[in-house]
Amino acid sequence: MDAQDIVLCMPLRTPVGRYGGQFVNVPVQDLASTVVRAIVERTGITAADVDDVILGQASPNGAAPALGRVVALDSGLGETVPGMQLDRRCGSGLQAVVTAAAHIKAGAAELIIAGGAESMSRTEYTVDADVRWGKKGGNMIFRDRLQEARETAGGRRHLIPGGMVETAENVRREFAISREDQDRMAAESHARAVAAIESGLFDEEIVPVEVRGRKETTMVSRDEHPRPGTTVEKLSGLRTVMGSSDPEATVTAGNASGQNDGAAAMIVTTRVRAAELGFSPMAKLEGWAVAGVAPETMGVGPVPAATKVLDRLGLSLDDIDLIELNEAFAAQALSCLSSWGLSADDPRLNPHGSGISLGHPVGATGARMLVTASHELARSERQTALVTMCIGGGQGLAAVITKVAS
Repeated sequence: MDAQDIVLCMPLRTPVGRYGGQFVNVPVQDLASTVVRAIVERTGITAADVDDVILGQASPNGAAPALGRVVALDSGLGETVPGMQLDRRCGSGLQAVVTAAAHIKAGAAELIIAGGAESMSRTEYTVDADVRWGKKGGNMIFRDRLQEARETAGGRRHLIPGGMVETAENVRREFAISREDQDRMAAESHARAVAAIESGLFDEEIVPVEVRGRKETTMVSRDEHPRPGTTVEKLSGLRTVMGSSDPEATVTAGNASGQNDGAAAMIVTTRVRAAELGFSPMAKLEGWAVAGVAPETMGVGPVPAATKVLDRLGLSLDDIDLIELNEAFAAQALSCLSSWGLSADDPRLNPHGSGISLGHPVGATGARMLVTASHELARSERQTALVTMCIGGGQGLAAVITKVAS
């Protein structure tokens, strides 16, 4: 045990909302501020203790620029606390945490609040750039920023007209993954998430969000995306997204992750600083790694990323007790498992659901996974967790955390 170990304290998250669902009228800065306020209140830290607020976000908007700074102000931390946002697409929330760790290791900070937030329900549409300069005539075309980013995340040399669904079909084809196996993974993901919700397993990690309606204000405390009663039979009846262009297509709305809204954050600091401030770490960040892959098969990104971090730490998958692998698509997750030589029913894998069931609020997902993994280590006999996800544009990000004994 080293006093300068990087530790994660008070990992919390909002519930995850469906696209156009319970958080459709909640700005992203309000989701993130809700979590940060809870962290501050529960730990008793003050503005003087916080060196920075770093938040991942994949679809930032003009109403909340430099999201970390807006959240520092909105959450009541005050004018002296700086903040920023960063974007590594699906890995943004996890990237924020490891960036905070790097800043601390470099001696540039002692304590940072880090995580991620996303409101996919409120992501804007855009119009042609020449509108700013006075469009003289003709139609204006609205573009969905969510879809446009999926097509262009690989830059000019790797345009993907079918977006991320196309990449999932590419790995499905490469790894010979059946539609039935994908639907089976999806059904199991929902079953696990629903069981966790009904048992109250997520209660300790969730901060309720105030949602103001026309007539009343409600406190939302449950994940909205998991669907009770999801079965392979029901999923098998769904149409494939790319069926009109690919007769062998297998990806449906049911075996892919959702578009979602949510936020997650935690304190990143050293073991000695946490002790000085009087709160207990939940997990230790052992290491992390990022890797690049072909944008067309971005789904396999976790494989080289995990290999890098495990090799650096002198570990193998056999040393890992919990694997949080984001289910961007069942085909994508299954391709990673195939590369690792693991089965979909490995008891270490996503025991309480993942992207297909819990949802994928892109900028928040990596932090949400860290929150859930940290709480799972704390309440179980598991000691070590691998948290990893694929990233649009052809990347993978992976981190290893270990339990800190209470």
